[in-house]
Amino acid sequence: MPKGTGLHVDWLVALASIGAGFTVGLTGMGGGALMTPMLVLLFHVEPLAAVSSDLVAALVMKPVGGAVHMRRGTVNWDLVRWLSVGSIPTAFAGVFVLRALGDPDQVQVRLKAILGAFLLIAASAIALKAYLHHRHTARVRDGLIEPDDPDARLEVKKVATLAIGAAGGLMVGMTSVGSGSLIIILLMMLYPRIHGRNLVGTDLVQAIPLVAAAALAHLAYGDFQLGLTESVLIGAVPGVYVGAHLSSRAPDAFIRVCLVYVLMASGLKLVGMPTETLFWVLLATVVVGLPIWGAIDAHSRPDHHWVTTALTKKASVRWQAYGAFVGVGFGAALHYFFSTRKHLKAAEKAAITTVEAERERVPVFVPPGSE
Repeated sequence: MPKGTGLHVDWLVALASIGAGFTVGLTGMGGGALMTPMLVLLFHVEPLAAVSSDLVAALVMKPVGGAVHMRRGTVNWDLVRWLSVGSIPTAFAGVFVLRALGDPDQVQVRLKAILGAFLLIAASAIALKAYLHHRHTARVRDGLIEPDDPDARLEVKKVATLAIGAAGGLMVGMTSVGSGSLIIILLMMLYPRIHGRNLVGTDLVQAIPLVAAAALAHLAYGDFQLGLTESVLIGAVPGVYVGAHLSSRAPDAFIRVCLVYVLMASGLKLVGMPTETLFWVLLATVVVGLPIWGAIDAHSRPDHHWVTTALTKKASVRWQAYGAFVGVGFGAALHYFFSTRKHLKAAEKAAITTVEAERERVPVFVPPGSE
């Protein structure tokens, strides 16, 4: 494990940092939310040193991912400006707030609890956003609302955006969590129609001055470990580069599910949950959570799409929803996601193709004498 400020590469830290860097590049989230608890829980780094080294590493990671999005034009510069106005001063101040919490030993204990609480909030927010997005998609598919116009100009809500930056900056200064995991969630809530790739690109770029301010304050206190930061960067930089290239093309649904799971696990551990209890909680989350999500997804599908499947809509929902709490729902959910849902998606695509074909065949009415 790197000690002091000397250069010493820990290749296990470098290897573990690849995944965190990739997640940052792909979704804009997961830097402090994954890296800091990983250093604390797996490599037994003191929380203050983990926060400081993670922030300094982010000064390299964020520009690497942000540069990819800037070249592709997926950055909303108006949002970046207003977020930065709020986040830069509070990120710097957050370090001083952290120092004011008490003596060093108490600071370490409190920091773990604060960090764990922030991670649990982030996980809950991501899960809520996924549910809201699912409802919106279902309403568009059923024709209840018009689909979003991808070319519509985003109207920036200046005061609310500045407040998001200020709150996120304070959290980053105290825990290194917030530059992605919390700020991007709040932006999702405030701007539900922003395209995913623009959200990721904007978040990566706005995080550059934010983490710079927080890192500067931490450096002034001497928490930074050069060897630890070097180890993190060796793995994180190539990871964030690859993730940023994929973020404009690859679906992020699976990554977000994994992120929620990791955030929840890290948060519960940091707030003091025993390891054995944590294992059973995480297992129950998978066994119960997957069929409940499957039941929600199945219920949102139109009835006429189910004619191509082996199950009825009612049966699929019941097997997953009721079975989730008696041990059979997990198997039903696996069958739904890997088999039934494919048929439903195919039926949906066929229906869209039919509607478009009918529209093309409708003759255009020309009033007499207008030729």
